[in-house]
Amino acid sequence: MEIQGKILPSNIEFQLQAILVATILTLFFKNSIAEMFTPSHENFLTVKSKEYSFCTNSKGDGVCTLNEMEGEQWGMVEKTGTQFLVKGLPFFVNGFNTYWLMVFAADHSTRGKVSEVFRQAAAVGLNVCRTWAFNDAGWRALQISPSVYDEEVFKGLDFVVSEARSHHIRLILSFCNNWEDYGGKAQYVKWGKEAGLNLTSDDEFFTDPTIKGYYKAHVERVLTRINTFTNVKYKDDPTIFAWELINEPRCLLDPSGDTLQTWIEEMAQFVKSVDPIHLLEIGVEGFYGPSTPEKLQQNPKSYMGEVGTDFIRNHQTPGIDFASVHIYSDTWLPDSFSDEHFDFVESWMQDHMDDAEKLLNMPVVFGEFGVSLKDERFTTEFREAFIGRVHKMLLMSKKRGGSGGGSLLWQLFPEGTEHMDDGYAVVLAKSPTTSNVLSLHATKLRKVNSESPWKNVSSEDDDLSHDEL
Repeated sequence: MEIQGKILPSNIEFQLQAILVATILTLFFKNSIAEMFTPSHENFLTVKSKEYSFCTNSKGDGVCTLNEMEGEQWGMVEKTGTQFLVKGLPFFVNGFNTYWLMVFAADHSTRGKVSEVFRQAAAVGLNVCRTWAFNDAGWRALQISPSVYDEEVFKGLDFVVSEARSHHIRLILSFCNNWEDYGGKAQYVKWGKEAGLNLTSDDEFFTDPTIKGYYKAHVERVLTRINTFTNVKYKDDPTIFAWELINEPRCLLDPSGDTLQTWIEEMAQFVKSVDPIHLLEIGVEGFYGPSTPEKLQQNPKSYMGEVGTDFIRNHQTPGIDFASVHIYSDTWLPDSFSDEHFDFVESWMQDHMDDAEKLLNMPVVFGEFGVSLKDERFTTEFREAFIGRVHKMLLMSKKRGGSGGGSLLWQLFPEGTEHMDDGYAVVLAKSPTTSNVLSLHATKLRKVNSESPWKNVSSEDDDLSHDEL
């Protein structure tokens, strides 16, 4: 589905004339004409069709226009058992990753790309975005050194939060990276060494008291930040769906998992002491560990049970509200046969949804999934079928009131940012068939969301084909 809408020229005189015409027409036609013309952040006029999101309107069908939602309270997302709720009504994560939003928003010359990606995501029914609330040292750093911040970059993050709200998109904000991109734990250890600490491994990020102090200070700085656009503290803003402790943590220094588990327990307790309201997740990839030896064979590769993470044990930590899992069969599996990848997706997802429901009593969100087109084994058609299979599994779980809380595609880019593409980027403006896949999933979710989340639907719905998804 092509992105709906057409951007008109930004000539001031033309804008004034258009506003005058719209005002006159509104006096005679008190229906949809007025809402077709809405001012944008870039000082031009945008003509667009109605966009939809998941909410409750006067008809009780679970579907509202953006104008209808503006009159509603923007409620905080909560968790009860295996379900996400907003003001007592079911909420489902149908989202995407765009990690670089803060960095682009910090520069007025690139800030428009943030608005563009939110606008396009909302147009196909996406409602949650996962992005970084960190950039440690380096280019456009948020945290220049421990507890020293670039205010202009922080204002960029403020804009991201404000702009997400204006498009009715919620955010998962991650505090740190396991990898070196955007600094991550390696940069924290580097700062420690510069301060005179005797550190020999990046994994000492999880054990050294000083380094843990650096991390806690950053977390508290973000949680207590007052947004310069909205004047709302981050920890009070329902635009933020959840916090994430760290992206894809691993601790090779301790394959038993004890070190990382201790760190998760300490940091979960700290986050909740500052912000007891928002949901919290870890950010792990979903690998099974030593606490469940009978499940180790479910990992895609044997070494994944020795990277210091432990899906069940980690998510039994007090303060962790929902489970996180990633899906990258394109790099985890050696073969290119479609059936093997789809079989893996189904078993990997079902195993984790079963565990989240029966052992953890919490929702599970598949926080990253995608296929790299830089790998010549895979085509756009394969990627779309892959996305469709993930959606199918979640819809089946949603219909029966299961623990499948949603998914986040890695990753969504607007036009003009393709130079940053790691092979996984989906540019909706150039991908009408992929847009269709995402839009149809949102449509199906709206239908399921309008029904009781714990009520079984008819067998006719259960028999939907892959193409219908």
